[in-house]
Amino acid sequence: MLPSTFDRETILDLTVNMIPLGILMFFIVAFGLFNPFGWNNVISSLQFGILIAAFVLLTILTYYAGKAVSEAEAEMEGDEDHTA
Repeated sequence: MLPSTFDRETILDLTVNMIPLGILMFFIVAFGLFNPFGWNNVISSLQFGILIAAFVLLTILTYYAGKAVSEAEAEMEGDEDHTA
């Protein structure tokens, strides 16, 4: 996320998605290092596949949500200048 794209307020709005991203990353690393359930090719592949897919999809969603919020804020700031 580029600082020029997202200002401080937009990043604060996106924190709601960054917290679950951190939790997903924690579980990906934890299950990769400690593997508490043992290793079974099918089950472990499904487990990591679900975690990684959720992480990637939430990352994409967070980016586009931030982009939409940033554009909406810029549009509102532009409208306020024209009405005053």
